[in-house]
Amino acid sequence: MDGMSGPYVIRGSVAFPEAELAWRFSRSSGPGGQHVNTSDTQVELRFDLANTESLPEVWKQRALKRLEGRLVDGVVTVRASEHRSQWRNREAAAVRLAALLAEATAPPPKTRRPTRIPRGINERRLREKKQRSETKRGRSGQDWT
Repeated sequence: MDGMSGPYVIRGSVAFPEAELAWRFSRSSGPGGQHVNTSDTQVELRFDLANTESLPEVWKQRALKRLEGRLVDGVVTVRASEHRSQWRNREAAAVRLAALLAEATAPPPKTRRPTRIPRGINERRLREKKQRSETKRGRSGQDWT
Protein backbone atom coordinates (compact mmCIF):
# COMPACT_ATOMS: atom_id res chain seq x y z
CA MET A 1 0.00 0.00 0.00
CA ASP A 2 1.33 3.41 -0.88
CA GLY A 3 2.93 5.15 2.07
CA MET A 4 1.15 3.52 4.99
CA SER A 5 3.09 4.01 8.18
CA GLY A 6 3.09 0.24 8.95
CA PRO A 7 4.24 -2.34 9.92
CA TYR A 8 2.23 -1.85 13.10
CA VAL A 9 4.02 -2.95 16.24
CA ILE A 10 2.00 -5.09 18.62
CA ARG A 11 4.54 -5.36 21.43
CA GLY A 12 8.32 -5.42 21.52
CA SER A 13 9.69 -6.42 18.13
CA VAL A 14 6.52 -8.22 17.01
CA ALA A 15 4.43 -6.51 14.33
CA PHE A 16 1.81 -7.65 11.87
CA PRO A 17 3.01 -7.22 8.27
CA GLU A 18 1.04 -5.24 5.69
CA ALA A 19 0.80 -8.33 3.46
CA GLU A 20 -1.42 -10.16 6.01
CA LEU A 21 -4.00 -7.37 6.18
CA ALA A 22 -7.13 -7.38 4.02
CA TRP A 23 -8.75 -3.97 3.45
CA ARG A 24 -12.32 -3.29 2.34
CA PHE A 25 -13.79 0.13 1.73
CA SER A 26 -17.42 1.26 1.69
CA ARG A 27 -19.47 4.39 2.05
CA SER A 28 -19.80 5.69 5.59
CA SER A 29 -23.27 6.16 7.01
CA GLY A 30 -24.56 9.35 8.54
CA PRO A 31 -24.53 12.99 7.49
CA GLY A 32 -21.88 14.49 5.26
CA GLY A 33 -23.43 16.22 2.27
CA GLN A 34 -22.64 15.38 -1.34
CA HIS A 35 -19.15 14.07 -0.62
CA VAL A 36 -20.41 11.14 1.49
CA ASN A 37 -22.45 9.75 -1.39
CA THR A 38 -19.45 9.40 -3.69
CA SER A 39 -16.46 8.36 -1.57
CA ASP A 40 -15.70 5.06 0.13
CA THR A 41 -14.31 6.36 3.41
CA GLN A 42 -15.40 3.60 5.81
CA VAL A 43 -12.62 1.08 6.30
CA GLU A 44 -12.92 -2.57 7.28
CA LEU A 45 -9.62 -4.21 8.20
CA ARG A 46 -9.43 -8.00 8.40
CA PHE A 47 -6.55 -9.97 9.91
CA ASP A 48 -6.40 -13.78 9.73
CA LEU A 49 -5.33 -14.53 13.28
CA ALA A 50 -5.68 -18.31 12.96
CA ASN A 51 -3.28 -18.62 9.99
CA THR A 52 -0.79 -15.84 10.69
CA GLU A 53 2.93 -16.54 10.81
CA SER A 54 3.90 -13.14 12.25
CA LEU A 55 2.89 -13.88 15.86
CA PRO A 56 4.70 -16.28 18.21
CA GLU A 57 2.66 -19.46 18.70
CA VAL A 58 2.04 -18.78 22.41
CA TRP A 59 0.71 -15.30 21.64
CA LYS A 60 -1.43 -16.63 18.82
CA GLN A 61 -3.10 -19.25 21.02
CA ARG A 62 -3.64 -16.69 23.78
CA ALA A 63 -5.22 -14.22 21.33
CA LEU A 64 -7.42 -16.89 19.73
CA LYS A 65 -8.75 -17.83 23.17
CA ARG A 66 -9.34 -14.26 24.35
CA LEU A 67 -10.88 -13.02 21.09
CA GLU A 68 -12.98 -16.09 20.30
CA GLY A 69 -16.20 -14.08 20.60
CA ARG A 70 -14.99 -11.57 17.98
CA LEU A 71 -13.53 -14.04 15.50
CA VAL A 72 -15.28 -15.31 12.39
CA ASP A 73 -13.41 -18.38 11.04
CA GLY A 74 -10.25 -17.22 12.83
CA VAL A 75 -10.37 -13.73 11.28
CA VAL A 76 -10.59 -10.59 13.41
CA THR A 77 -12.31 -7.56 11.85
CA VAL A 78 -11.94 -3.89 12.81
CA ARG A 79 -14.01 -1.04 11.35
CA ALA A 80 -13.27 2.67 11.30
CA SER A 81 -15.48 5.43 9.92
CA GLU A 82 -15.02 8.33 12.31
CA HIS A 83 -12.85 10.41 9.95
CA ARG A 84 -13.88 11.98 6.65
CA SER A 85 -10.85 10.70 4.77
CA GLN A 86 -10.19 7.08 3.89
CA TRP A 87 -6.51 7.56 4.73
CA ARG A 88 -7.19 8.59 8.34
CA ASN A 89 -9.74 5.80 8.75
CA ARG A 90 -7.13 3.30 7.53
CA GLU A 91 -4.67 4.61 10.10
CA ALA A 92 -7.33 4.45 12.85
CA ALA A 93 -8.30 0.87 11.95
CA ALA A 94 -4.69 -0.32 11.89
CA VAL A 95 -3.90 1.33 15.24
CA ARG A 96 -7.08 -0.16 16.73
CA LEU A 97 -6.12 -3.63 15.48
CA ALA A 98 -2.62 -3.28 16.94
CA ALA A 99 -4.07 -2.23 20.32
CA LEU A 100 -6.58 -5.11 20.24
CA LEU A 101 -3.85 -7.66 19.51
CA ALA A 102 -1.52 -6.15 22.13
CA GLU A 103 -4.21 -6.55 24.78
CA ALA A 104 -5.19 -10.05 23.62
CA THR A 105 -1.60 -11.33 23.59
CA ALA A 106 -0.58 -9.83 26.94
CA PRO A 107 0.58 -12.37 29.51
CA PRO A 108 -1.91 -13.20 32.25
CA PRO A 109 -1.44 -11.20 35.45
CA LYS A 110 0.54 -12.77 38.26
CA THR A 111 -1.58 -14.55 40.85
CA ARG A 112 -1.94 -12.67 44.10
CA ARG A 113 -0.30 -14.32 47.07
CA PRO A 114 -2.10 -13.35 50.27
CA THR A 115 0.22 -11.76 52.83
CA ARG A 116 0.24 -12.71 56.49
CA ILE A 117 -0.38 -10.16 59.20
CA PRO A 118 2.73 -9.87 61.40
CA ARG A 119 2.27 -11.14 64.93
CA GLY A 120 3.42 -7.82 66.46
CA ILE A 121 0.64 -5.88 64.74
CA ASN A 122 -2.02 -8.27 65.98
CA GLU A 123 -0.65 -8.18 69.54
CA ARG A 124 -0.56 -4.36 69.51
CA ARG A 125 -4.17 -4.23 68.30
CA LEU A 126 -5.33 -6.52 71.10
CA ARG A 127 -3.32 -4.55 73.68
CA GLU A 128 -4.90 -1.27 72.52
CA LYS A 129 -8.37 -2.84 72.61
CA LYS A 130 -7.79 -3.98 76.19
CA GLN A 131 -6.53 -0.53 77.18
CA ARG A 132 -9.57 1.13 75.62
CA SER A 133 -11.83 -1.32 77.42
CA GLU A 134 -10.20 -0.41 80.76
CA THR A 135 -10.65 3.31 80.03
CA LYS A 136 -14.33 2.83 79.29
CA ARG A 137 -14.85 0.62 82.37
CA GLY A 138 -13.30 3.38 84.48
CA ARG A 139 -16.00 5.77 83.26
CA SER A 140 -18.86 3.76 84.75
CA GLY A 141 -20.28 5.35 87.88
CA GLN A 142 -20.15 2.26 90.11
CA ASP A 143 -17.28 3.46 92.32
CA TRP A 144 -18.61 7.00 92.77
CA THR A 145 -20.38 7.98 95.95
